[in-house]
Amino acid sequence: MRNLLFDGVKKAHSILEHIVVRTPLAPNINLSTDFAAEIFLKREDLQIVRSYKIRGAYNKMNSLDAVQRANGIVCASAGNHAQGVAYSCHLLNIRAKIYMPLTTPKQKIKQVELFGRGHIEIILWGNTFDDAYLEAIKDAGENNKVFIHPFDDPKVIAGQGTIGLEVLDAFKGPIDYIFVPVGGGGLAAGLITVFSKLSPATKIIGVEPSGAASMKASIENGVNTSLEHIDRFVDGAAVQRVGDLTFSICREGLYAIVAVPEGKICSTIIRLYNEEAMVVEPAGALSIAALDFYREEIKGKRVVCIVSGSNSDISRTEEIKERSLFYEGLKHYFLVDLSQKPGALKEFVNNVMGPHDDLSYCHFAKKSNPENNTLLVGIELKQKGRIVEIENKLRAGNFKYIYINRRQELYNHIIDHLD
Repeated sequence: MRNLLFDGVKKAHSILEHIVVRTPLAPNINLSTDFAAEIFLKREDLQIVRSYKIRGAYNKMNSLDAVQRANGIVCASAGNHAQGVAYSCHLLNIRAKIYMPLTTPKQKIKQVELFGRGHIEIILWGNTFDDAYLEAIKDAGENNKVFIHPFDDPKVIAGQGTIGLEVLDAFKGPIDYIFVPVGGGGLAAGLITVFSKLSPATKIIGVEPSGAASMKASIENGVNTSLEHIDRFVDGAAVQRVGDLTFSICREGLYAIVAVPEGKICSTIIRLYNEEAMVVEPAGALSIAALDFYREEIKGKRVVCIVSGSNSDISRTEEIKERSLFYEGLKHYFLVDLSQKPGALKEFVNNVMGPHDDLSYCHFAKKSNPENNTLLVGIELKQKGRIVEIENKLRAGNFKYIYINRRQELYNHIIDHLD
């Protein structure tokens, strides 16, 4: 099977030669200095549709016969695959029904419409990719249309694998590590197909978001495993179940699989913007976010990170900042009981907060009947370790409080719904 897939990658490379951009493989000075390694970024965020997904989508759709093309196609996507399909529809003059979750960022929906140029119909369905996927499969079966899978298809895998050929073509010496984002596993499977044949010494590390680590769970369990619940934040890589074919390839070919907290991904997005003027989506930051977990192992090595996409929605900026501060230990929320006496809120601020702490959120409604009122407060710190001092001051002042950061369910219920 691996040999057949490799032949498919070489064929796809020829087919895609004048369709996709041969994206840069750029050395990164900041990351290389930080990690004492040679860090290169494969910039698939600069692809035509701002992600690598065009490679697999076009390769699959180009293989359809005249009857299949005339009948039209169906696909499901959280956004990037949809854009690849839409653009391929325009190039190949094929009509498509594209199912996307209701939670898909508006920016991605708009881009799908733009790339499709009248060849597509978007149907928003369910809250996750998997919801949209099941409905799309049903539609394809009932209407005799080809379903263009976002990852679990040999031709899609072959298309994504062309990235590997481009990476290897850019180097004369060895590549020690390659970090690849994993959603359904199509990109990782494509890279494994290429590197196992042409550079077997290269260690391929798959990277998933912690809230949707379905490949990691599957590899650890030894069987393709569906996650009951996932965090949809990293929408380009948040799937409840990876592909059966991609699982079998990744289980054998990945050197390791690592799950990165969503907050760490957000910190990486901010870093890339501040240091490199790069705007990447959460899935696009995955491979770089994982470097910290291999800091000692990659020292002195040549490392490639696949930057998979840049379809980011500016409306998510505040959420990205919030998750980053929470992860870095710089944003803290408390529920505090305050007495009815005048000046209670002022006393809290003066006795608990330091001169450089920022009161980022405060909700306090004084009521006439209760002996105590509840203050919901958010505090942003300049130094991570300051939280210990704040808790000590709360206890010394005999404040009754709940530290919301330690209560994930409470945090999700209260903080995620703040105006």
